[in-house]
Amino acid sequence: MRLIGPDGQNHGVVSTDNALKIAQEAGLDLVEVAPNSSPPVCRVLDFGKFQYERAKKDREARKAQTKIEVKEIRLRPKTSDHHRSFKVRNARRWLEEGKKVRVRIRFRGREITYPEIALTDLKQIAEELADLGVIEQAPMMEGRTMLMLLAPGKAK
Repeated sequence: MRLIGPDGQNHGVVSTDNALKIAQEAGLDLVEVAPNSSPPVCRVLDFGKFQYERAKKDREARKAQTKIEVKEIRLRPKTSDHHRSFKVRNARRWLEEGKKVRVRIRFRGREITYPEIALTDLKQIAEELADLGVIEQAPMMEGRTMLMLLAPGKAK
């Protein structure tokens, strides 16, 4: 195996017994860092400190990730224009903030026999928000609801 010492110098290719002896003399652990290479690479270091540093790197990487939030507006086929306009205003604000918006139209009773009403409503909403967002998921039926997903897209 190829051995890297406690202070970072390369000891070259040594036997396993010799590597363990070097690690014991230094009072540290022998850790295999690249098992798939030929020959495998081992390092003499404090394993507890190594695990702590790796966990710290993972936490920092997770913190750097952005989570895209999905907000939802719920409507009915009989929703008035005024009510729909202030729901669309909320959706516009969320798209500006970089959030995705799910538009859900829920059918009750016999309303489900007229899905074209909901489809025209969804298309109208998509047109109103076309300057900020793009349709990520086209209008589709899911049980007694029709939904569409808008993602922040084109900037003004």
